[in-house]
Amino acid sequence: MARGLFAEFLGTLLLVCVVIGSGIMAVNMADGNNAVALLGNTLATGAILYVLITILGPISGAHFNPAVSLVFFLRKEITLKYLIGFILVQSAGGLCGTMLAHAMFDLPLMTASLNIRSGTGQWIGEAVATFGLVATILAGVKFRAEAVPMLVGLYISAGYWFTSSTSFANPAVTLARGYSDSFAGIRPIDMPGFWGAQIFGALLALWIMSWLLKTADKDV
Repeated sequence: MARGLFAEFLGTLLLVCVVIGSGIMAVNMADGNNAVALLGNTLATGAILYVLITILGPISGAHFNPAVSLVFFLRKEITLKYLIGFILVQSAGGLCGTMLAHAMFDLPLMTASLNIRSGTGQWIGEAVATFGLVATILAGVKFRAEAVPMLVGLYISAGYWFTSSTSFANPAVTLARGYSDSFAGIRPIDMPGFWGAQIFGALLALWIMSWLLKTADKDV
């Protein structure tokens, strides 16, 4: 269990560090062009997801995401003890990732974000983003387990561009980004709306994919 918890901590730390660090670097280099900054942020995030899931998946399952851990708990693939432990270390790892990214760019280690991300459209975007992420993971594990790192990296890369929220899809990452007043940030006051949408999207995906994948079993 210790190895699994540390893998979840380390993976979430590195994921957040890349999300925030690449956002800061992209803004510094994009000369005010937000589309270019978002593209740089997207490429780095998709790439690190592929790497982290590949190298840490065999140790912990590479959730790095409380919503994903909740889904696997409800599927009875991890115990309540693991669920609680994973959520705690994912949250702690995310906050440490924020501090590490800020330290690299000589910024205050933690600063509450002023980046407004609120409203029905953004909440729908987060629900869609998390629904698609969980659906991708569940179907990927069933049909092409070896492809899950690539599938998740590609889905989140797409999600940055087609969702109104730029696809946080992760409560721990949302928490961590609340304390980065940068391109990747979100105001702490806006976090509960994102968390609710993420959990809703994850549970909806679990419900629909459970039915869909059972149908696939019968067809086979």
